[in-house]
This record gives sequence, structure tokens and C-alpha cells, in this order.
Amino acid sequence: MGRPRSRAVSEDGRTPRQEILDAAAALFAESGFAATSTRAIAESVGMRQASLYHHFAGKDEILLELLEASVRPTLDLVDAIRAAAPDAVAALHALVVADVGTVLAGPLGIAALYVAPETQHPRFAPFHEHRRQLGAVYTDLAAQVVPPGHPVTPEVVGATCLHLVEMAANLPRPPAGAPDLAEQIAAACLGAAGVRSPVAGRR
Repeated sequence: MGRPRSRAVSEDGRTPRQEILDAAAALFAESGFAATSTRAIAESVGMRQASLYHHFAGKDEILLELLEASVRPTLDLVDAIRAAAPDAVAALHALVVADVGTVLAGPLGIAALYVAPETQHPRFAPFHEHRRQLGAVYTDLAAQVVPPGHPVTPEVVGATCLHLVEMAANLPRPPAGAPDLAEQIAAACLGAAGVRSPVAGRR
């Protein structure tokens, strides 16, 4: 049976668990979840397959942690964002910026697995529930800012914000001198809601 590594962290400061997550994310994006084995993940990290099981029960658990890491950090910030914002427009703006930060901090390609057939299994229900909760926050804030007579409903605005943010990792970075990507996505979301970004007048 494999043993866990004696080294607690890699030369770049990552723990074996984080190395596994990073390697798995890259392989899932390149080969797909179904085609990626735990052996391939372990070999990519430079450990025995049996050693991987000291950290994760299997690749389903690895994927669930990757998926959860793409939504939970933002959900954990919601109360603080609402409390700090002077109004719903500022709260929606801050939420989008924070959420883009969460997405960009994670591995490339994870959002593509949100709708993959494998992730529709009940074992991934915690992730889908947290993603639903995040979408509900977007919709709730949109309902507070969408002006009367606006042709786009809060539900569509909320869904638009959620999906725009999830695309962030695949969008090109803005050129020098342009607003950063998070600000551009926030402006797009607020535009969909029929209001201006609270930072637009400060540039």
C-alpha cells in the first residue's frame, strides 16, 4: 500500500493535496473527466496511485472539491458584501468583482464541467446547491436595481451575471490602460440590469 509523502509541501509551496487538485483540473480540462484516471492524476503529480487515496477517496471527490472551490469563496463573502455596500447597485458590482476573483483564482476549464453529464450525479448535489444559492443572490440583487419598465427581468439579469462570471477564465485579458476584466464584467452585468457601474464616473 502506498504511503503519504514525507514532504508536507512542494518546492513551490503547494501541499500534496493541492498538487493533486491542480493536476486533476488540468487533466479534466485536457482529456475530460470520464477519460481521466486516478492513476494518471497520481503520475502527473509524481506519486503512487495508492498514495493519492490518502488524500482523496477517488476522482469524484477531487472534482467535487474543485467545483466547490469555484463557488464557495464567493458565497462566504455575500453577507460582508451586502453589509459594506451603500446600496444594491454597489453590492451587485462588488459581488461580480469578488466572484470573478474566485473564478480566476481557480483552474482553467472547471466551469466547462458544470454541465458535464458526470457532474449531474447526486454526489455532486452540494456543488449544484451552492451554485443555485449564488445565482439566487444575483437575482435578488438584480430585483433591487432593475428599474421599472426595464425589458430584462431580474431572473435573466441574475442568470446573465452568473454565466458571464463563469466565462471569465476563458476571456482575453484587457489591454494596458483599459479597465480590468472584473470591472468590465461588472459593468456588463449592471448594464444588463439597466444601471451604470458605480465606478464609471471615477475613471
